[in-house]
Amino acid sequence: MTSNAYRLSVLAAGVVGVLGAGLFTASAQQQPQIPQGWFKACTKQEDVDICNVQNIVTAGNGQLVTGVSLIELKGKVNRKVFQVTVPTGRLVPPGIGLQIDAGKAQKLDYVICFPDRCVAEVPLTDQLVASFKKGQQITLTSVNFQNQPNPIKVALTGFSGAYDGPPLQQSDIEDRQKKLQDFVAKNNQDFAKKLKEEQDKAKTAN
Repeated sequence: MTSNAYRLSVLAAGVVGVLGAGLFTASAQQQPQIPQGWFKACTKQEDVDICNVQNIVTAGNGQLVTGVSLIELKGKVNRKVFQVTVPTGRLVPPGIGLQIDAGKAQKLDYVICFPDRCVAEVPLTDQLVASFKKGQQITLTSVNFQNQPNPIKVALTGFSGAYDGPPLQQSDIEDRQKKLQDFVAKNNQDFAKKLKEEQDKAKTAN
């Protein structure tokens, strides 16, 4: 397979498949009642076994803020990649900065943008996994179209257990999905109300 085919196979499995299935996780600070943190989901596509250890942060309305994926393919294709997914409206040249605790930031180059998200990736090395296991948190910084950095902090609590442990069962995944859907449905009305209040405030200020 060509490098493009490798890349697209990983994107399809790790990003489109997982985000499309709605396996979102809200951050602990925002919505502690929503399933959160690191989890592993595995699947099989033709002759390739795919496991994805991930942590997905969403906003209060359920919209993607940042998705982190450590993807491993075994079988007909053998490849490991680390991917970060962010919303669109990003400056492409800066890529996404990955910083573990107070260490030096590493640049992740964007590889593809979909209508609703952009994906950056680097090879997933044993050294990177070991750093995650030892670390306390990672900071992922993208730059928006206004040239403003958007740092997102993701705690590494529970990473080792998710990475080394068994994948979620389908029932666990469905339970996460149901809880998220219930939460988003209840929250949409409140979000719309808050948005209108902010718009009214802006009009008054003008």
